[in-house]
Amino acid sequence: MVIAVDGLPDCLMIINHSKWKTLARPAGCWDEDQRTAELLQGREATMKSPGTGSPRWHRRLACSCRAWLVALLGAIYLPQIICQQGLAAVKLRNICRVAGQEDVTLQGLGLVTGLKGTGDGASALPTIRALATAMELLGNPVSTNLSAELRDAKNVALVMVTARVPASGARRGDRVTCYVTAMSAKSLAGGRLFLTPLTGPFPSRNPPVYAVAEGPITLDSVDNPTSGRVFEGCRFVQDIVMPFAADGRVVLLLHANYAGFHVAYEVASAINTELAIQNNNQPLARALDQAAVEVIIPPAYRDDVVNFLAQVLEIEILEPQLGPAVVIHERSGTIVLGGEVEIGPVVVTHKNMVIETGLGAGPPTFTAVDPRQPQNPKLKGLVEALNAIRVPPEDIVDIIKAIDRQGKLYGRLIIE
Repeated sequence: MVIAVDGLPDCLMIINHSKWKTLARPAGCWDEDQRTAELLQGREATMKSPGTGSPRWHRRLACSCRAWLVALLGAIYLPQIICQQGLAAVKLRNICRVAGQEDVTLQGLGLVTGLKGTGDGASALPTIRALATAMELLGNPVSTNLSAELRDAKNVALVMVTARVPASGARRGDRVTCYVTAMSAKSLAGGRLFLTPLTGPFPSRNPPVYAVAEGPITLDSVDNPTSGRVFEGCRFVQDIVMPFAADGRVVLLLHANYAGFHVAYEVASAINTELAIQNNNQPLARALDQAAVEVIIPPAYRDDVVNFLAQVLEIEILEPQLGPAVVIHERSGTIVLGGEVEIGPVVVTHKNMVIETGLGAGPPTFTAVDPRQPQNPKLKGLVEALNAIRVPPEDIVDIIKAIDRQGKLYGRLIIE
């Protein structure tokens, strides 16, 4: 722990790990005295010995002044070091999650009615059987000759229905959006999802029903009429609770971008520094691997795990330095890249284009990607050059992939 002074002697700042806390100066602790000023300015002050009638507080003041001097140096130089290195604090809740708090997908087979002749038709026997079962449950059973009785059912389609349960779980009566995809129908435009039970993520013979879905379908795109969604069409019929504590322990999982042995060790050390006092100064956390940190729940919090986790996730560490990365969303053609992503010397031929980077790039018939850095130009410069000549996004994505396959993309490539 380092003590620093800001606005001497008006306030006291304590640096504990990577967190700054400001404490008010206790009244009467420090006397305004000329000797104090002299000591803080680096000049010696003559103090009477205890035997010469000097007040006892003079000795305490001399020791306090030395502490103030050391603290002052820390206050001056430590923030400068932190600022020069560009370090920032980040809370654990921003770089990790609690194991057990994951999204869960519910699923079920349903029927869409009200289609304008774009349904599955009488030749789709699974659809006919499902329609016959639904009619029987509604009190209108059909005979064994299903094809004959339902041969004109052209406005019905068999669909797959899915809904996502958030990581925090769901309570009875909550609603979420569900998604519908056709099996063999030509279009779901104008259709309405018939009441469909949704079960858990793992199929079984008699799965429990967690939610029901129904409502009008909204197409995702006119170019893809066989998939759509029902806004808030899924209603939960029972609680879904995500367990996160087992055997008196919880596990923190680092996000994929932050996973690493050093980061996991830093997280465990920060937790032990902040909260070990609640466990008789015994370590609470240990890194299991580069992505998981196990934390013991102190006895005092065994019945109040939520409060304990709230404290753990508010602990701060120095923000891990991520390496350069490129994120590509292929469906939309979106490219997100860091300005420091570099590419090595490479020549790429794509359709009617020739891209050359590195030493020797930029002959009279070409323009160098980044003339300022001919050895390792930035990927940003390449993308800007391609955009300048109006290269389609899908072609830019293909070029970036080709550079990565050659091992000349100096950063991680993330494709979504």
